[in-house]
Amino acid sequence: MRIGILVDSTCDLPESDFEQHNIRVMPISIRLGDELLVDERDSEATARFYAEQIESKGVDAESIPYSTEQIQSVFLERLVLDYDLVFCITVSSRHSPIFDNATRASFGILKQYRNVRAAAQVPGPFSMRVIDSKTIFAGTAVLVAEAAALIEAGVAPNEIRLKIDEMIPNICGYMVPSNLGYVRDRGFRKNERRGLGDTMRGVALTVGSALSMHPVISIYRGEENPATVNRSYEKSVKRMLDHVTDRIKAGELMSSSVCMSFAGDVRKVPIMPGFDDLAKAARERNIALKLSTMSATGAVNVGAGCLFVAYAGKQVKM
Repeated sequence: MRIGILVDSTCDLPESDFEQHNIRVMPISIRLGDELLVDERDSEATARFYAEQIESKGVDAESIPYSTEQIQSVFLERLVLDYDLVFCITVSSRHSPIFDNATRASFGILKQYRNVRAAAQVPGPFSMRVIDSKTIFAGTAVLVAEAAALIEAGVAPNEIRLKIDEMIPNICGYMVPSNLGYVRDRGFRKNERRGLGDTMRGVALTVGSALSMHPVISIYRGEENPATVNRSYEKSVKRMLDHVTDRIKAGELMSSSVCMSFAGDVRKVPIMPGFDDLAKAARERNIALKLSTMSATGAVNVGAGCLFVAYAGKQVKM
């Protein structure tokens, strides 16, 4: 059976993972003033966004996810021909309509795929599984990395789905925004549901008006809350990375990878405090440490310089 993976562009995996596992991407458009950026994990476009657009236009940006019709078109044009089963893993439905749109699209796809496959002389049935990750960014990447590894190992589809379902309520994500003022000023976005920008603004207001403080924010089971607060970005980053290092050393991970994303030049991450110890612990426990550039869509909500790390496993108070 040919099994594929489809994600939205907020899934923060390294470019090499997308290429190795042929992971397909649903783009998200971002309106930046009078410009429209199509966020499809293109490295050059993302680098330009960080260099030229996020500081001046990010705070007022508006994201436009794929509609039901666009998702249906993506499947019927190629995916129903290239695969027999597709896992569509989306960013949390709490923050984006992508999961709902993909679910609605699935009904039309399953009604129409037979004619498309017959015309292309592709035999057999097609099926898709739309999965709400209930997390964001590098957290979604943990699920996708696990699914990709299981597919590569030849694991049966039902076992893959069971593993993903088991991991979803155990995804532990943490992030440290560099500029809490940006998060506060981004404010509330007009959307049909509570956006991540709204949640992050609430966190900023909870921490208070002392914007020199730098919180570590926990993302767990659909909720974002301050886990701890320090007086510098570097101290919060170290506290966060040390926490994940301790979880690895304690053998508490149920994922085979720890995923990280940075809203900016990822070459800055390996020299951050706590990174060396994290990388060493991951190597010693045979845990893959996957570092990527945060998507432009993610960055407009959390600001440049935000560091995010996620794994599946035991959640322990920081």
